[in-house]
Amino acid sequence: MKSVKTRKSPRRNRRVFGRLLLLIIAAIFLVFAGRFAYIAATGHIAGVDLTKRSQKKYKADSVIRAQRGTIYDSLGNVLAQDINAYSVYAVLSHDYVGPNKKPLYVTDKKKTAKVLSRYLPLSEEKIYKQLTPANRSVYQVEFGSAGQNLSLSIKRKIEKEHLTGIYFNESPTRLYPNGTFASHVIGIAQSPKDEDGADQSLVGVMGIEKYFNKQLAGQDGYKNFARDSYGYTINQKKNKVKAAKNGQDIYLTLDSRLQSYMETLLTSVNKKYKPKSMNAVLMNAKTGEILAASQRPTFNASTKKGIGKIWRDTLVEDGYEPGSVLKIATLAAAIDSGNYNPNQYYQSGSIRVGDKKISDWQTSGWGMIPLSQAFARSSNVGMVKLEQAMGPKVWKDYIQKFGFLKPTGIQLPGETEGTLQYVRPLDQATTSFGQGINVNVMQMLQMTSAIANDGTMIKPQILSGINQDHQVKPIKAGKPIKASTAKSVLQNMEDVVYQDYGTGQVYQIPDYKVAVKTGTAQITGPDGGYLTGASNYIFSVSGIAPADDPKYILYITMKQPQNMTDSAESILAQVFNPMMKRALEYTKKAEKDTQQQVTVPSVIGQSTDEAQKKLTDLGLQTASVGSGNLVVQQLPKANSVILPKQRVILMTNGAMTMPDVTGWSKNDLLKLAQLTGVEIDIKGSGYAYHQSLAVNGLLDGVKKIKVQLK
Repeated sequence: MKSVKTRKSPRRNRRVFGRLLLLIIAAIFLVFAGRFAYIAATGHIAGVDLTKRSQKKYKADSVIRAQRGTIYDSLGNVLAQDINAYSVYAVLSHDYVGPNKKPLYVTDKKKTAKVLSRYLPLSEEKIYKQLTPANRSVYQVEFGSAGQNLSLSIKRKIEKEHLTGIYFNESPTRLYPNGTFASHVIGIAQSPKDEDGADQSLVGVMGIEKYFNKQLAGQDGYKNFARDSYGYTINQKKNKVKAAKNGQDIYLTLDSRLQSYMETLLTSVNKKYKPKSMNAVLMNAKTGEILAASQRPTFNASTKKGIGKIWRDTLVEDGYEPGSVLKIATLAAAIDSGNYNPNQYYQSGSIRVGDKKISDWQTSGWGMIPLSQAFARSSNVGMVKLEQAMGPKVWKDYIQKFGFLKPTGIQLPGETEGTLQYVRPLDQATTSFGQGINVNVMQMLQMTSAIANDGTMIKPQILSGINQDHQVKPIKAGKPIKASTAKSVLQNMEDVVYQDYGTGQVYQIPDYKVAVKTGTAQITGPDGGYLTGASNYIFSVSGIAPADDPKYILYITMKQPQNMTDSAESILAQVFNPMMKRALEYTKKAEKDTQQQVTVPSVIGQSTDEAQKKLTDLGLQTASVGSGNLVVQQLPKANSVILPKQRVILMTNGAMTMPDVTGWSKNDLLKLAQLTGVEIDIKGSGYAYHQSLAVNGLLDGVKKIKVQLK
């Protein structure tokens, strides 16, 4: 019996196991059936709406990008432009096929190379080499800088060739053709990434690009369409299209000729004396138009080189103690309030206020001198005497009348309003010579404008207009002083330059009468006290010219020069004198010879000879990059408004070759860099006379070219 039971046990075990397996399979089936029933009923799985996912597969929203508005200077020169760039790429993988296994990859590489060489600055051989990589598993290839930043016109021409496997990526790109050029004022626009890593529309993150982002950006449109399982668009009446609304153009008051010269002067001084920072602004004294404005450190807006050094626009975002230039306001307030007796003598050198001693910059003083000399000598003691004669209430009223402690309202983001330390008699006394009060650069220009305009302050303006409406009208910011007061202060500013005891004799400009006030402001240290040492100051100069008929105000500051081999006045004069002289001579020339502007036509797609003749007939210079016979790109772009004799650079098809840049300006070289994607290292100032790459040398594979100016 025992042996019988043993023989039956395996059979019984198999039956039990079989039933158990059936139960498990049935349970799994029920789970899946329940899951499918749930999905079918709700249309959701793992929190994903399958209906929407399915619709997304067969329907798509295509964003129609709005073109960002262009930023121009006062003459119509392009400062920032949306170039609607496209980059071309080629799919090589044979896995990329359409319905019925239709090839969507490059099928005829020789033909593709030959056709693309007509539109790209690459030789046929170079393109073919890229289309036949050693690694055959490569899915797709691109064509470097030569295949980037293509215009819409070139993209369409390539598309008309119906090349299999050739596709395009669109990316919002901003062109800043002048490089280092009022970079913090104009600002930059960047493309944030969406959740899939794709570029979104450009957004202004600094300067004018940020302040007027809404106007510049416009409004994107969209195209809602259906597509089949292969991704092809299905024509349906339900497709919806909303056109994009392009951004508005912004015109600034900047004058490119004056701005370029200011950049050159600042770069030279910055390189030689190495200050921690510098600011310079040239303003039209009558209208408040900012004609040139820059700072150091700065950056190249085209290459973004140096952008990490400082993001702030120090012309409006930084508050600082202005030092002795504020004595313009002190003297004006004392004269206007009837508390100035020029013939009153006082003991210079030092004065005690409370338990503190205030000293002149020449600590021994000049003995007993009249108040009429206090301003020209930049005597702190003389200014304290004037503040005490006015009293704290009257002096503070004038501080506010001159527009301090509130923003000027210039159209730049982040303007600081400034601060005032004015509790103790010592505080009140030190403000008379520019300590204990924080200001910004635009407030100082606005204050000085009252002296140039018979007592009426003019608001600084950087915006000339939006779209076609760009005519600047002066905006009055108050009348803090009488006309007679302004004339008296202006005479005192002349004394600074032309009296033998004046601190600004170095600012004399032959053939022009100049009125100036110099400044040396102490800098607060980390412990709350003022720094010591010969260079630990903010040195400044504010000038008006011509003094007998004010047209310009030029204000320059320089903080802590690290290589102070010359006096502060001599250093600042290396910017002030040539800059002011250039502006004055420019005005004189403009009054005699009004230049006509030229609108650049489109020559893309035309033969090189035809394009050159067309541009030359308009009084423009031309230069060609490459040896081809067809123009594929141009800078400045079509419809740009420029001055006669400016250079238009034409990129031709075929191999990209180096032109002869002899006599080219810095701006021309920056345009060349933008077109070719090759970095150009520019040394010196003036015009090009030497290039490291020979004329007609191939640019393919070249990363940097050195060009010397003189």
